[in-house]
Amino acid sequence: MKKIGLIGGLSWESSLVYYQLMNERVKAKLGGFHSCKCLLESLDFAEVEKLQHQGNWEALHQLMAASAKNLVQAGAEVVILCTNTMHLSAESIREAVSIPFLHIAEVTGKAIQAQKLQKVLLLGTKFTMEKDFYKGILQNQFGIEVLIPSEADRKIIHQVIYKELVQGIIREASKEQYQTIIQKAADNGAEGVVLGCTEIPLLIKPEDVAIPIFDTTKIHAHAAVDFAIGKG
Repeated sequence: MKKIGLIGGLSWESSLVYYQLMNERVKAKLGGFHSCKCLLESLDFAEVEKLQHQGNWEALHQLMAASAKNLVQAGAEVVILCTNTMHLSAESIREAVSIPFLHIAEVTGKAIQAQKLQKVLLLGTKFTMEKDFYKGILQNQFGIEVLIPSEADRKIIHQVIYKELVQGIIREASKEQYQTIIQKAADNGAEGVVLGCTEIPLLIKPEDVAIPIFDTTKIHAHAAVDFAIGKG
């Protein structure tokens, strides 16, 4: 089993879920007393959030690359980034280390493709929804049409993530807002919805919506384990 290096703390709420999901996956795959070999480089999300909203992506690229290097020096054999938004730094991470880096959008694209869906809604931070680093992979590598919500709805989604979910706050009213946004997309032909922020699965579950959800946290965590044990 390869040792997985996690860049986490972005937020710690979802990093906690990653750890649980990875260990559950190892147990399911290997049985017995097996658990996941992993290392966690946990960052201070306050520093990251400030740089994000300042638009200082270069500083963030350097921070993510440095974190990946720290994991390699500690013995990691594969690196994952426990957040969707900071995959904006994927190229910087790949340039910084020689070990594999598993991109969350790439493994999500494979999961969508496996269900033979052609049109999905992408939810996430405004950075994830509005920039091309994520939807570009789904469109260009997998031929999946990607819808994003209206500007007003993107503002709601972003605010719920930063003001509630990363703080561990789950509100029924926010769930209802997300459900309305997802239903509008379904009415416009969306066959599935990508929960493209690792905190959104804390709010939206499969039973909450009428179309399939793609829980990127679970997809990514499982892909990392499958790679680590040689089954990915």
